[in-house]
Amino acid sequence: MDHIAGTKARLVWAVNLSAAALVLLWIIPTLGLLVSSFRDRDQIVTSGWWRAAFQSEQSSFVRSALPETQREEGGLFVLSGNLFDTIDTGEIKAFGVTSRDPSGFIPGDTAPMSKGREMTVLTNGEYRITSPEPHSGRRGVRIFITTVEPPRFTLENYSNVIFAEGLGRSFLNTFSVTIPSTVIPILVAAFAAYALAWMQFPGRALLIALIVGLLVVPLQLALIPLLRFHNTIGIGKEYLGIWFAHTGFGLPLAIYLLRNYIAGLPREVIESARVDGATDFQIFRRIVLPLSFPALASFAIFQFLWVWNDLLVATIFLGNNEQQLVMTGRLRELLGSRGGDWEILASSAFVSIVVPVIVFFAMQKFLVRGLLAGSVKGG
Repeated sequence: MDHIAGTKARLVWAVNLSAAALVLLWIIPTLGLLVSSFRDRDQIVTSGWWRAAFQSEQSSFVRSALPETQREEGGLFVLSGNLFDTIDTGEIKAFGVTSRDPSGFIPGDTAPMSKGREMTVLTNGEYRITSPEPHSGRRGVRIFITTVEPPRFTLENYSNVIFAEGLGRSFLNTFSVTIPSTVIPILVAAFAAYALAWMQFPGRALLIALIVGLLVVPLQLALIPLLRFHNTIGIGKEYLGIWFAHTGFGLPLAIYLLRNYIAGLPREVIESARVDGATDFQIFRRIVLPLSFPALASFAIFQFLWVWNDLLVATIFLGNNEQQLVMTGRLRELLGSRGGDWEILASSAFVSIVVPVIVFFAMQKFLVRGLLAGSVKGG
């Protein structure tokens, strides 16, 4: 018995370590996305999010002042200025005169160039280019530099997302889609689950098998046929159409989850109510629904999160109409209009998950209880 107890303890530690590893696998990318949402585009391109608190190096090239600004000093023609007039503040770590060796000199060195020219760049960005002949051309001389940038964080990313034109309307549109698309399948599935769990009728086992089979059918197979059907009956590109679509896609999981939970309710309670003369509807309303609240809440969380974050179904059944565009569609357009800026993408992700996170933490105490009961009990 001691050996068995010891084995069980080791298995418990293995389970705990596995759970901790899974938590880290989820937390680390989320943390990286959060840090990136406060960084500007240049920082994201030049260094990873794990170096956000440290200085970063960035290589680039800038041009000197135009040849027309040159002046003559002691027989030499001089171009001078400060590189930080055209780039962000920082510190020059190295510089170069060709793209083949962009960091071949340290600040303060005098770098030889072609035609007897020489270049000097200081740490504070001041530069001086001398030439025995007048500088020519329409553009300034290229100066390759490596700068050290201090860590910077900004709220501009969130400002660009939150105050984007039309985002408030899209936020309300998302609520208009999500709430009915969560409530309707729960109502329908609750009635169906009770019937499949406690009522005897022909074809009951076949219906249960059909529902289980629908769980593995990709919803993408039904998108176009369903849209054509909606257009035929006149509800295409309307809220009613997307409500029905989400209801149909969510019903198999809802019925399966609720049926397993309801079938595991104490049989004595149901039979006692029938002996007392209660009808099936009275049993369902007064006994089954209150006892099934954990399972109902579990499915509500899943359905709400799925519909809130949906883009594919919303695009197909609502389109890109400005008056009906959901928030995921609005954020997609925002990213497209800005060329796919990663900092906008990161901040958009956190703006979009605010409501789902609130819903999850408000109902998460029912989630494990409902899923566990629905997975181990059956009628």
